Amino acid sequence: MNILLLGATGRVGSVLLEKMLLDGHEVVTLARSPEKITFDHPRLHVVPGDVLDTEALEKAMTRLSVEAVVSALNTDKNNVLSRYTPALVQLMIHHHVKRYIAIGTAGILNSRQNPDIYRFQSNESKRKSTTAAEDHLAAYQFLQKSDLDWTLVCPTYLPDGEEIGNYRMEADVLPVDGKKISVQDTAAFAYKQLTENKFIRKRVGIAY
Repeated sequence: MNILLLGATGRVGSVLLEKMLLDGHEVVTLARSPEKITFDHPRLHVVPGDVLDTEALEKAMTRLSVEAVVSALNTDKNNVLSRYTPALVQLMIHHHVKRYIAIGTAGILNSRQNPDIYRFQSNESKRKSTTAAEDHLAAYQFLQKSDLDWTLVCPTYLPDGEEIGNYRMEADVLPVDGKKISVQDTAAFAYKQLTENKFIRKRVGIAY
């Protein structure tokens, strides 16, 4: 499969990149700091640029005949997720790419106690700042209006660890008493979504 991977230099993204290449996929990545990608691979195609630059994003999209887009981008104080998502959706539609998988946050899952609000708006969330969740939420709401086959993987606390493979998942809410899930298992679950369709157009809470 030809995959556009965004956020390949991050914690989850770097694990995803390794999995994709080991399994024989062709991977294009758009990297603001290409020097952070520290290894060469014949199936890895690095396009320098920023996701907020639509021309750079399209260059990455058209480097290969992309079949799916996977994003492990982090949010920042500049609302990068909500700002790049509309442009990405339009490019995917234009180039007939339907499958989109992104790493979200448990904050945009529904509250278990009050399903009418998001988790970050309830006392289930321990984070004092809601800035990141609000950026993720705006991106999610834009995806809802599109006809893409999207999946948002929504982990809670993300420590480094091992790929255990024994975790719980639930659409739209965080599994009961879910406290954490490793970067490695988060990447493994997101990667599996390339070949599974159970969570099309769903947010998925994952935790041990």
